[in-house]
Amino acid sequence: MNRNSSYHLSLEEINNTVSLPGRKKGFLANIMAFSGPGALVAVGYMDPGNWIASIQGGSLYGYLLLSVILLSSLIAMLLQAMCAKLGIVKGMDLAQATKAMVGPKTARVLWITTELAIMATEIAEIIGSAVALNLLFDIPLLMGALITITDVFLLLILMRLGFRKIEAFVFVLIMTISVIFGYEVALAQPDLAATLNGFIPKTNIFTEHVIGQDSALVIALGIVGATVMPHNLYLHSSIVQTRQYNRNDPADIKNAVKFAIIDSNIQLSFSFVINCLLLLLGASLFFGNDPEQLGKFTQLYDALKNPEIVGPIASGTLATLFAIALLASGQNATITGTLTGQIVMEGFINLRVPMWVRRVVTRLLAVLPVIICIMIWGDRGDVVESLLIYSQVFLCIALPISIIPLIKITSSKKEMGEYANSKIVTTLGIVSTIVLIILNMQLIYEILAMLF
Repeated sequence: MNRNSSYHLSLEEINNTVSLPGRKKGFLANIMAFSGPGALVAVGYMDPGNWIASIQGGSLYGYLLLSVILLSSLIAMLLQAMCAKLGIVKGMDLAQATKAMVGPKTARVLWITTELAIMATEIAEIIGSAVALNLLFDIPLLMGALITITDVFLLLILMRLGFRKIEAFVFVLIMTISVIFGYEVALAQPDLAATLNGFIPKTNIFTEHVIGQDSALVIALGIVGATVMPHNLYLHSSIVQTRQYNRNDPADIKNAVKFAIIDSNIQLSFSFVINCLLLLLGASLFFGNDPEQLGKFTQLYDALKNPEIVGPIASGTLATLFAIALLASGQNATITGTLTGQIVMEGFINLRVPMWVRRVVTRLLAVLPVIICIMIWGDRGDVVESLLIYSQVFLCIALPISIIPLIKITSSKKEMGEYANSKIVTTLGIVSTIVLIILNMQLIYEILAMLF
């Protein structure tokens, strides 16, 4: 289980920097100290792409797809728990461990693919932030996209304040999103019985189809396919190592694994609730309305102000809160995308660059297609938001190259010792991987069909 000495520490500047109270201090003290990495991971499960899929699912098919969100979240919890174990037990992040398994030549190819996936995530963040700025302050989309370049300074400031400040900032943004959508769903008064029934899987997920719109199955594919983000697996395996547990004490390692997994499951439960709230918002406010009017962020924003669509609760405040939540979601992705980029660059090809350089280069590459799209088609939110869908192709491609090594390594007694996955967990992981790969292939097919 010892770390390969040829590898440097993952995110060396923050590795082993967060103090702990000691395992004898009790459950509450330990869970507070270990809480944080899970919040950064949970961000990837509530990005702007998930928003559209969940709200559309509710507006087109009511409460039917709640069971899909539940299944997706359970798969995410399973895989993220493996990442936490890998980082703590091996002392390596997933990129480093994968490189050790496949060799440096293959690692370079995997690095390029993963970088494209991270860039796709960045594109989603840019679009979400630019649209939110447009809705809140009437800033043109082009200017909003350019403003997002300055996000680099946000992370640099937080890094100077310490990793706990980053975790706290992200958690506040998550809570902001949770409170906003909780409030809006409470006003919408969803059908409680239908909500509970929605968590029971139904066969008509495969048959329901609103004419002229995506079928329930296609939207379910979008929800599941966009749930487990490959960059989250690399991120989690690294940032769990920020805690100051004794790397040579088996009891300390066991304690760290236990609380890292608890933290992960708690935070992913938040993302599960938020995605459910998004679907409930779509189901309770928009189900039965013209779906052509509810497919984009700008349309949803306008709908929340329109009493003809959402009834007497419609107001500018409701729409403004929606835009604020969208902006918060975009800012969250700013932080996690940069950290993950550094992790995969160092892990796969051992290349270290200053964080501000990494941040600026990644953001400039990601903002370029958004700017080109705006310059060609003008300041149209519907066209720009379409990039959200097309960018998901790279996430789909990168998924197998992150999940397969993760399961292989964490299921190995040689690599993980007593922390190796049990046969049941390994089987669940393999089945989940096969399902996710099939669904992502189907999602790629659907996207290409739209293009050609």
